[in-house]
Amino acid sequence: MDKKNIDEQIAEYVLKYKENHYRLAYSYVKNADDALDIVQESVYKAICSKDTLKDPSYLKTWFYRILVNTSIDFIRKNRKTEVMDEEILTNIDSGTADNYENFDLKKALNNLPDNYRAVVVLRYFEDLKFEEIAEVLNENVNTVKTRLYKSLKTLRIEMEDYEEV
Repeated sequence: MDKKNIDEQIAEYVLKYKENHYRLAYSYVKNADDALDIVQESVYKAICSKDTLKDPSYLKTWFYRILVNTSIDFIRKNRKTEVMDEEILTNIDSGTADNYENFDLKKALNNLPDNYRAVVVLRYFEDLKFEEIAEVLNENVNTVKTRLYKSLKTLRIEMEDYEEV
């Protein structure tokens, strides 16, 4: 396989779906700058590890796996800082620019464990098929389906709790 051809395919794919990549990274870190950094680092990792892509037809799932893993690595490295930053922001927030659109859903999604939230985000926000999600997360298809079912059940329960308040 021609190396230049792989480089061009990666570049075209990354540029074509840059908004999707950003949205996925943002769904993990909840910060615009950090999400951009994650996308940039993922592109760098993809270019550096292009030899691991055996079949160009798997470019989408291959890159999503890199993006998800980079997002998770970022969260692990910055977990303590993130909690402190959020606490500081809450204390100085004036509340003037509140946007309640899908607030309950976002909060409920954030309450899910990472591996469950990833399945929901990849399925409903990134519109990936079960097989693609399984490949991105390096899981069995049935595991992905089970996690999605449990996530949706949990979200329904949480959303009902929010409606009662």
